[in-house]
Amino acid sequence: MMKYLNYFYDAVLGTLNWTWDSILFNVPWYTNYFWGLIVISLFVWLLEIVFPWRKNQSIFRKDFWLDGFYMFFNFFIFSIVISGVYKCLEVLFLDIGITVKSLAVINIATFPMWSQLLIFFLFQDFVQWFTHVLLHRFNVLWKFHKVHHSVKEMGFAAHLRYHWMENIFYKPLKILVVMLLGGFEPEQAFIVHFIAITIGHLNHANIKLTYGPLKYVFNNPVMHLYHHAYSLPKGKKYGVNFGISLSLWDYIFKTYYIPEKSGTIELGYSDDKNMPKNFFKQLIYGFKKDD
Repeated sequence: MMKYLNYFYDAVLGTLNWTWDSILFNVPWYTNYFWGLIVISLFVWLLEIVFPWRKNQSIFRKDFWLDGFYMFFNFFIFSIVISGVYKCLEVLFLDIGITVKSLAVINIATFPMWSQLLIFFLFQDFVQWFTHVLLHRFNVLWKFHKVHHSVKEMGFAAHLRYHWMENIFYKPLKILVVMLLGGFEPEQAFIVHFIAITIGHLNHANIKLTYGPLKYVFNNPVMHLYHHAYSLPKGKKYGVNFGISLSLWDYIFKTYYIPEKSGTIELGYSDDKNMPKNFFKQLIYGFKKDD
């Protein structure tokens, strides 16, 4: 037991120190996720200000500051807290003979770097897409996902407004992807990380982008707005447009839906009035039987 406590402590302390070093610019710039998130956020926010899709929406839209806090909570504060748990699980799996190569279906270590990054990106995005579908399909998961869908005015920071339990569902996906790829993660995986943040921010931003023919490949603000629509189309009661970074999964599996592009639709879900407005109350939302 003491061994696991030591691993827990070391992992939490290590993540905390890395985050602090990132704030102080004491890590390589290309792995500085703290300032990287801020730069990307300011860039996309500037696009919202200069090229607003919904021109009557305030620059400091409804829940702007709440969503901003969620960005740092989910990306850094919660990551520090949970890092020890993940480390203990990793050691536990090693102790019982399960390694990162246990589920290997392909080893990309010898591939050209561009193809390593592409395969890593595709694997990761598909697994996230599938998990996103499950969050809508099963009520026990949907109760937590409601926090994200309680957004009533869309903006870039809504990207990272989600219940902390979603970290529990999504964080292990990276480990799963690495296991599927023979235990290998590309050295330049930080590129995938920053691309995913940028696309996610743009998808939630108050900007009208469709990317032309590339709309069949990349998720976009017009497509994703309908994922947050209050009223869903007939026969799609669990939702539409589940894409994270890529839209192609929705086109492949027939879950896409883009009836128009005005950007004026109502957002939310049928009982979103029951969602607490307070961040701390939202932290425990989803655990009560009557949620």
